[in-house]
Amino acid sequence: MRQKLTTSLLSIGVFVLLAASFSFHVSRDFLPPAALNSATLTQPIDRLMNHAVHELPASLRRLQSPVPMDSVLLPDWEVLLLLPLNGSSAAAGGAKLFCLFHTGATSPALPAGPSSFRCPLPNSVRRVRPFYTPRLSGATSAAAPSRGQEDPPREMIRWSTRLTYESLSTAHDVIVFAKSVNHRQGIGRPAAGLRCVFSPVSGGGPVAWTIATSSAQEVFRCPHPPAADLSSAVPMRVSLATEPEAAPIPTVASYRTPRVQETDSKALPGRARVCACTMVYNVAKFLPEWVAYHAGVGVGRFFLYDNGSEDELDAAVSRLGSEGFNVTTRYWPWPKTQEAGLSHCAAANRDACEWMAFLDVDEFVFSPAWADSDRPDRSMMGSLLAVEPEVGQVSIRCLEFGPSGHRAHPRLGVTQGYTCRRRKEQRHKSVVRLDAVAHSLVNSVHHFRLREGFRTRWAAAGQARVNHYKYQAWEEFKAKFRRRVSTYVADWKETTNLGSRDRAPGLGSEPIEPRGWAGMFCEVNDTLVRDATHKWFSAAGPGGAHRMVWQN
Repeated sequence: MRQKLTTSLLSIGVFVLLAASFSFHVSRDFLPPAALNSATLTQPIDRLMNHAVHELPASLRRLQSPVPMDSVLLPDWEVLLLLPLNGSSAAAGGAKLFCLFHTGATSPALPAGPSSFRCPLPNSVRRVRPFYTPRLSGATSAAAPSRGQEDPPREMIRWSTRLTYESLSTAHDVIVFAKSVNHRQGIGRPAAGLRCVFSPVSGGGPVAWTIATSSAQEVFRCPHPPAADLSSAVPMRVSLATEPEAAPIPTVASYRTPRVQETDSKALPGRARVCACTMVYNVAKFLPEWVAYHAGVGVGRFFLYDNGSEDELDAAVSRLGSEGFNVTTRYWPWPKTQEAGLSHCAAANRDACEWMAFLDVDEFVFSPAWADSDRPDRSMMGSLLAVEPEVGQVSIRCLEFGPSGHRAHPRLGVTQGYTCRRRKEQRHKSVVRLDAVAHSLVNSVHHFRLREGFRTRWAAAGQARVNHYKYQAWEEFKAKFRRRVSTYVADWKETTNLGSRDRAPGLGSEPIEPRGWAGMFCEVNDTLVRDATHKWFSAAGPGGAHRMVWQN
């Protein structure tokens, strides 16, 4: 008996040694020596296989980009790879590209705006610390340098840490967007204790700094550094230092020299009377209706901040442009930065627009006075803004519409399909005079803080309203569980603030369709916008069936 036990223990020991030896040699083939000491398992064993990730083909190994790039690890294990300022367009002529990681694993690189790519972090790489910036590989990349010329790998920046992620140069100053510096809404670090720090992209340390003049939310403003301190031929980055002797926080924000100063923005040629700005994610199917409607009632230009869309947004925008609509897209990949994005939009387009309507794509401005019009008129929005010079924004209360019996997206669009709403007004949206926006650019998404001397005017219920098609058919509505875009609103998958007005009443924190969803939030049958838009935008199609102008 004792001999059998000894033999069994010996067999187990030999098996363990053989398994450990095999594991070591396999790991050594895929991990650099330094990584062997820092590998940690962060995923369940049954999730380690990733069929979208594979070894880079030998024909592509020699094509990896030699230019060092920066990358940010976003939520959901997505890597944002940022091309250098002098890099080629992210479109790359439609070539198939890959992110090549330091372990040899790859994943598909998808264009993300004009100068960046996004790629999933392979499961095998998630087990290795630290994370290093991948290289871009593919048929259009430059030939790789020899091993002796390669730059050391750059460590990936995590979105969960402090980061300066965008900047905007105006004629007067530079606006810097940084996260995790001001942690609470309405409570910010004093501007006098912060500095904007300017450094060459290539490294070598800061060459100039200026003291901040404003600090609020994720937006900071500083004077431009003296031109003599910078070389116009050297690409620069700007960051933020939170203490006099502290090193600046990590940055991927490029600094550009200031624009030519305009003497009077009110006199600029081509300045639109009314524009609209929104942050979007996968709205290609809804965009034509929203643009066609608001252009009809007087919105001259549309600015979309694309928060990482994965649908046919570019094609939808291109089609709208060919139809004569003025729609501009800016790629804005940063999670939960809606307030910062709207601040950027207000500052960047001050010379292009007099008034800016900050709306979501499921929100439509309407006045009951327009109901009797046989056709839309481009003076309609302007009529809501015929206000005293000291009025800096017009705030309009929202009416929230429910699924109205629909179990799928209405064929003719949201204005035609959703006609039953809640009785009580909920929240509001604002049309803002851009010259009146406060220096801090503070906003709550629903309205902006105004400069001294300006005030907000509330539109009366009979004068204007916003139809908010919030609670749509379940297949559309459940997309809201992906991630909320506001910095200060909890994601719906979290169990905090379950009673918030941002949430659907009684829905909880799981994307599970409640029983009777199609008939919920239906207290008032309201066809005012449906009837008006049917007159304005419908036409008889084949066989006498009506079609809306936004239908493909």
